[in-house]
Amino acid sequence: MTEQLDGLSMDLEGANKEKLQSVFPECFTEGRLDIDKLLSLCGEYITDDYEKYEFKWKGKSDCLRLAQRRSTATLRPCPSESVAFDTTQNLYIEGDNLEVLKLLQKSYFRKVKMIYIDPPYNTGNDFVYADDFKDPLARYKEVTQQTTKSNPETMGRYHTNWLNMMYPRLRLAANLLRDDGVIFISIDEHEEHNLRKICDEVFGEEHFIASVAIVNNLKGRSDDKYIATAHEWLLIYQNGSFDTYGVAVPEEYVEEYKLSDENGKYRLQGLRKRGSGAKREDRPNMFYPFYYNPQTNLLSLEKTDDTVEILPKLSDGTDGRWRWGKETAIQRLNELTVELVSGRNEYDVFQKDYLFNGKRVKPKSVWLGSKFAAEAGTLQTKTLLGKGVFDTPKSIDLIQYCLEQATCDKDIILDFFSGSATTAHAVMQLNAEDGGNRRFICVQLPEVCDEKSEAFKAGYKNICEIGKERIRRAGSKILEEAKQKNSQLKLGEEPKPLPDIGFRVFKLDSSNLKIWDDTPIEDGDVATLFDRIDGHIDGLKPDRSDEDLIYEILLKMGYPLTADLAAVDVGGLNVYKMAGGEMLICLQAGVTADHIEQMAALSPKKIVLAGRSLADSSAKANAFYLLENRGIELKTI
Repeated sequence: MTEQLDGLSMDLEGANKEKLQSVFPECFTEGRLDIDKLLSLCGEYITDDYEKYEFKWKGKSDCLRLAQRRSTATLRPCPSESVAFDTTQNLYIEGDNLEVLKLLQKSYFRKVKMIYIDPPYNTGNDFVYADDFKDPLARYKEVTQQTTKSNPETMGRYHTNWLNMMYPRLRLAANLLRDDGVIFISIDEHEEHNLRKICDEVFGEEHFIASVAIVNNLKGRSDDKYIATAHEWLLIYQNGSFDTYGVAVPEEYVEEYKLSDENGKYRLQGLRKRGSGAKREDRPNMFYPFYYNPQTNLLSLEKTDDTVEILPKLSDGTDGRWRWGKETAIQRLNELTVELVSGRNEYDVFQKDYLFNGKRVKPKSVWLGSKFAAEAGTLQTKTLLGKGVFDTPKSIDLIQYCLEQATCDKDIILDFFSGSATTAHAVMQLNAEDGGNRRFICVQLPEVCDEKSEAFKAGYKNICEIGKERIRRAGSKILEEAKQKNSQLKLGEEPKPLPDIGFRVFKLDSSNLKIWDDTPIEDGDVATLFDRIDGHIDGLKPDRSDEDLIYEILLKMGYPLTADLAAVDVGGLNVYKMAGGEMLICLQAGVTADHIEQMAALSPKKIVLAGRSLADSSAKANAFYLLENRGIELKTI
């Protein structure tokens, strides 16, 4: 038999259960997990102690179930609102991010290098992300009609509502991050402490990188009661083994490079380890002697006549250690120098840290500068779109600073609280500057603009219209500047690749496949039953296009929404070939065994047909056996 596409998003619960069962089959009885047995195999035994440390709130279990409940929605393409739809690798998705994140699970599982989000701060104002645990898609349609709810502190569920909104979204987002991926989350003081707790649970305490203070308002907020707040927070978590690329040396660091030699400017950094882990016993292999000759000013790791032994000693005189192992020291000996430390009247070893072009350093835990300020984001948006079109947009430089640390060529960046699309702007800008080909996925709820707002007066009906227009205008400007730079190259310089300034627009909607109505029928109501059966003779909705169906097939079968698509003629039928011919899709009627033979000759791994496509039952049977013998998977919708 052929397998039928069910129109549902990835079964996260089933996938997790399969992983567990493959590793711990003994923990399953009649298909059900024995959690006590699983814990005992991990060396943890059930006790009666219920006073264990955990972070709980009302609705936590419900919102976790909501995150794992399979979605019946789809994403419909909208080429008319896109830029370079057929060639771009960027995505802009309109819809509730909870449902969209579910739909992205199969296609983008463990493929996203960096996530940046600036979620709604819990200030008690209108709260459009108040999820409906029963019917998320119905709730989404309410929101697009400007049905918002306030979340005041007096409500009694002030923190709970916000946590129920964030927790399931972060759980789904974590699935999309690569093993070397990283997430940056902007937040203010209202929920920073709670966000840290749920991130510890979702990503793991051991994967916490930093809580960075972003100084975004040097004057401080004048309406604060006791202390004028001048900063907000940026929480950073890795998903596994993140290696930062660092950042270019900030201007304020440059003045530290006061020394120079034939190789350029440099500063001295002690080779002796300081702080935690600096004792000899912490890394015994990093305790070894250097030998220095004061007459010749030569440093070596071999003892000779007239040399002074230099060991890494701590301030209390006990043995410490170097920052480098002996092999590294041998290889990089030319970077080392010796200075007489006047306070101790003894020699110590220092590294010459050069200010080379392109040098990268670790960013500090406080990001200070006018480019990170809230005013910078407001001015950048005003320049592109006009005054007052979007409130409190983030600075392009802030997100670009994150991108520089975490991404390189062809990486995927996700922002599922896209707002005015600053992340998309920053990705295109950085690609233009360094020649990269990073790709963005922006997701935004189409919140309706208030009729009294400057945005509405400027012609924008919802936030998504603002975001899309910003990408169009920013992209055009960035492309023009890139072309101009390429036309003014110095002798020997190579032109940089032009950035991808396009984006494919998709919109959240109900599935293109008819979903069986399983609501109970009264005894004897045969007419209703037959009506339902008749309605499913053709499982596809009549008001949807081939393109709608094709992109749902890509999503539900785990292919990216930017996969290559090409139409080919197979015996007079229009067949879509995607991913270089890996999968063929035919939605036309009248498919015969001969057509199947011709499709199989193209050597695909999968063939997808509409249920109505096969000419008759004989063609269906022949198709199944023919493709099975050739190892080609057949699916129908």
